Amino acid sequence: MERAKGAETAAEARAFVFLLLDRFSMIAFAAAIEPLRVANRMARRELYSWRLVAEDGAVATCSNGTRVMVDDGFADLDKDAMVIVCGGLDIAHTATRGALTWLRKQARRGVGMGAVCTGAWALAKAGLLEGVRCTIHWENRESFREEFPDLRLSNRYFERDGARWTSSGGAAASDMMLAMINEEQGRDLAAMVVDQLALTPLRAAADEQRLSVPARMGVRHPKLTEVIRRMEANIEEPISPAVLAEESGMSTRQLERLFRRYLDRSPKRYYMELRLQRARNLLLQTDMSVINVALACGFTSPSHFSKCYRSQYDRTPYRERGVADAAPATRG
Repeated sequence: MERAKGAETAAEARAFVFLLLDRFSMIAFAAAIEPLRVANRMARRELYSWRLVAEDGAVATCSNGTRVMVDDGFADLDKDAMVIVCGGLDIAHTATRGALTWLRKQARRGVGMGAVCTGAWALAKAGLLEGVRCTIHWENRESFREEFPDLRLSNRYFERDGARWTSSGGAAASDMMLAMINEEQGRDLAAMVVDQLALTPLRAAADEQRLSVPARMGVRHPKLTEVIRRMEANIEEPISPAVLAEESGMSTRQLERLFRRYLDRSPKRYYMELRLQRARNLLLQTDMSVINVALACGFTSPSHFSKCYRSQYDRTPYRERGVADAAPATRG
């Protein structure tokens, strides 16, 4: 990988510092750094420089096991620099106290802050996303909402709000960086970078993550897709199939037939799978108690939750966490 060396960087180059948290996403990191390299190449001058930092100042390991040598540990930065926090798996634990303290200190110095993949969680935990719009990978949205209920979370590929930039997972990091290049250097250069990297045309910040229900599931029936959207939006307080059918102008029997035809399961079974998938994400991505996870996913009885979870995943919620099961009163 080409690396910009600080001593050789032109005075006007915009400095980026990539904070690589343990088990960071390689694809999100590459999608963020490569547009800067290509922008320099297309402009035939060094518009951007970058350094990699990690807590130990030596090496960072990404989620696929690859080890990346870094340039530095947690040193103070020039106020004109821009930190990009690269997160990945188990962000609640890899965003260490040392990393959060360093982020707060650099923000107080006026350093800009950005994040890719789950890096937004670290910025939120450091108190650096209060009062601004932000986004995170769709898989982490619900756990993020539970942890930071007062933050303005969107479902967009990336967000820019003042000096804060956040992007969702994977290749969406390139959309965020291309938006920066477009803003600072103009659309012509941004378009050249898109062409060189064989990316799709520039996506706007208003574009949302995940495919629509029809595209994601291959379901084209308008009433069925509307019911699925309603289910996805009402996990904590599930709506009965009878009410869902009535709201969609169908009988309960018609709704049953639609689910059997397109999804090979009943509405009740499909809804339960949605709730259990949400529960599994919360168990794996947050420190919420099992009881609170159950309540957040519409289960009023811990024993019923445990029974349903074990039926779906062949393990109890407590085993999912890798800890011993709770007392028999909370087991299914």
